[in-house]
Amino acid sequence: MPESDCAFCEIARGAAEAHVALDEPAVLAFLDRRPLFPGHLLLVPRAHVETLADLPGELVAPLFSAAQRLARAVERAMEAEGSFVAINNRVSQSVPHLHVHVVPRRRRDGLRGFFRPRTTYRDGAHAEEVRARIAAALAEADAGSR
Repeated sequence: MPESDCAFCEIARGAAEAHVALDEPAVLAFLDRRPLFPGHLLLVPRAHVETLADLPGELVAPLFSAAQRLARAVERAMEAEGSFVAINNRVSQSVPHLHVHVVPRRRRDGLRGFFRPRTTYRDGAHAEEVRARIAAALAEADAGSR
């Protein structure tokens, strides 16, 4: 898929809207439009990369460092007991751009298999509230690590 046709590249360029929770030079994280649970994020490299195997070595650390930080932030912001962090490569990859799912989890939360059931945000304000909570938890964690 050409970068020009990629939905996640459009978000990274600012040409498409998203509820962005993390905006860094190499990576971007935003709320999934069809979340498993509120707080479900998609973390993407800004560069168009289709699969984990295609990820250049110099982007591995920024991507996985961000995934680690986001997992902590999502758990804190969403008062979750844990998190689910996953990558699909081609199969079940609805957008052919590498993305890491970071999902808040609770015991007996009803998740059946992987990525079911899907839910929605009540409205744009609910999505913005969730995004702001995650961004605040991330900023707090980043300030504490300095």
